Amino acid sequence: MYIERHLENVVNKMSLAFPIILVTGPRQVGKTTLLRKIAAENRAYVTLDNPLIRELAKTDPELFLQRYQAPVLIDEIQYAPELLPYIKMRVDEKKQKGAFWLTGSQLFHMMKNVSESLAGRVGVIHMLGLSTSEIFDTGNQPYTTAYEQLSGRKGSVKNVNDVFERIFKGSMPALYEIEQDIEQYYASYVNTYLQRDIRDLTQVADELSFMRFMQACAARTGQMVNFSELAKDVGITSPTAKQWLSILVSSGIITLLEPYFNNALKRIVKAPNMYFLDTGLCAYLTRWTSPQTLEVSAMAGPFFESYVVSEIIKSYYNDGRRPPIYYYRDSDKKEIDLIIEQDGILYPVEIKKSGSPKKDAIRHFSVLEKKGLVLGQGNVICLCRELIPIDRKNHFVPVGLI
Repeated sequence: MYIERHLENVVNKMSLAFPIILVTGPRQVGKTTLLRKIAAENRAYVTLDNPLIRELAKTDPELFLQRYQAPVLIDEIQYAPELLPYIKMRVDEKKQKGAFWLTGSQLFHMMKNVSESLAGRVGVIHMLGLSTSEIFDTGNQPYTTAYEQLSGRKGSVKNVNDVFERIFKGSMPALYEIEQDIEQYYASYVNTYLQRDIRDLTQVADELSFMRFMQACAARTGQMVNFSELAKDVGITSPTAKQWLSILVSSGIITLLEPYFNNALKRIVKAPNMYFLDTGLCAYLTRWTSPQTLEVSAMAGPFFESYVVSEIIKSYYNDGRRPPIYYYRDSDKKEIDLIIEQDGILYPVEIKKSGSPKKDAIRHFSVLEKKGLVLGQGNVICLCRELIPIDRKNHFVPVGLI
């Protein structure tokens, strides 16, 4: 069963504007499925997963492009970066919009080649796993804290008890297409990621240590990055921890939320917060066996926060936009989970795993105003059942409305 993806419209629009479209994101999030679903019948398809085809692309790019002429969809382009200069020559010669559709799972390996070879010619689209709004078919809108828009949204999670079911299952399309064992799926996913992406493309020598590193990161989802602690837990050096984290970020496994910075903010903490973008993978790595045990655990809050952050990020990516989100924390330990910045206005968001959070959840919002920054409407995203005003400017928001 194919679940319609919100990025379909973005791909079609970008194809009218750019000769090359690159859809990039983690493995198995549905990049190829999406493009093949919306491709016209005359668009050829070729995957560089095939060793023979990959060898042709690497050793004779000119012959490869004669064999697979535009319009064409080339899958896993990161395996043959040698193709990129030849694709550039073809699009400069033909000037045909939407001629080449490319997919790639390893952003860390390919983006330098893309930026150098295809600058100004490629529209880059970031794709993550299924959003809750895609699963429940409630439409997509980049997340906003505005009451007027929130009140008009169709709730995507009917029962707050279902939230941890979603968190535990994660967002990989294969888990929603057919019924299968979640643990077995993620075990296979991790093995594929380690063996194909990490070993083949980044020359990480010790796969077991890298696996332990992933588990250490999963145990810290929703926390500020501390390289020395990560390195100590795994038995590696801090520079290695920094390099390995950059691999997880660039391959779409983790996102780093940067602190909001402004000249008026002199005492902010500068380290980013770390979030797993697929909570199902995170739950597998931290060895939770059911949504019920996860929900009552000490990790329930960080997992809930990671889920909310990933859903908000998807809402922007699925609209073809970069998520304008940050967090705030100062040396006095005053913090705000999320800040959405738009047109010079800051929209603060707190995330609470509670059905009835206290009104003082917004107590740190005023810190930004005191520093002369302009604040818009604020939210506390939680497990409440309806949109409830806190004061004239802020609201409790059911997690099903994100």
